[in-house]
Amino acid sequence: MAATVTGLLKSWTPRVVAVRWSRYNPYYMEPEVNKESYSRLDSQLSEEEKAERELKSLRPIKAAPNSITSSVFHDPVISKFINMMMEDGNKTLARDIMSQTLEAIKRKQVEKYHKAPSGKKEEIECNPYTIFHQAMENCKPVVGLASIQKGGKFYQVPIPLTDSRRRFLAMKWMITECRDNKHRRIHMPEKLSQELLLAYTMEGNVMKKKVEMHKMAESNRAYAHYRWW
Repeated sequence: MAATVTGLLKSWTPRVVAVRWSRYNPYYMEPEVNKESYSRLDSQLSEEEKAERELKSLRPIKAAPNSITSSVFHDPVISKFINMMMEDGNKTLARDIMSQTLEAIKRKQVEKYHKAPSGKKEEIECNPYTIFHQAMENCKPVVGLASIQKGGKFYQVPIPLTDSRRRFLAMKWMITECRDNKHRRIHMPEKLSQELLLAYTMEGNVMKKKVEMHKMAESNRAYAHYRWW
């Protein structure tokens, strides 16, 4: 055990290393934000984990970024949605809107659950996090269009979308649809909860945008051979 730690320390001696866009050199270790790792006893750790824990008591550790948290309620998808909904750096307002939206979804589903007959109560989903994730999954497009120039003319070529692009379009459509809604007396949490519930059941204007994009890609499938990557 001691020999392993000594060997790792010799291979990681402090030195000046040019690392672009970083204030830490490779001698610094990554932070551990999982609370369960600190409650584990030494007898429950493997040899590599014991060596790493010993090194963390000797070597400096990087500061954890603001995006990392050890909370059990942390959801990276919801955090991304909050960041996209934020305006002028007012993240507190965006976080409050999201919490009020989830609360409105929960209230509507619980009311629907109590009004439903006994045989259909099990079919009603009351978890707002499950509804949000399923709504985002339903709104994700599969293919998109890219403008490609060929022979002095631009063609709309259908291309497959990456996972990050699909998630971005689904969130962008959802936020834009709620902001463009002209009902001034309806607040943002109420409009967002309505659109999420509609998207959860494969309905709403956001689902129409997804279907329209798929139809445009289908109508331009003759130009698919212009895609060279």
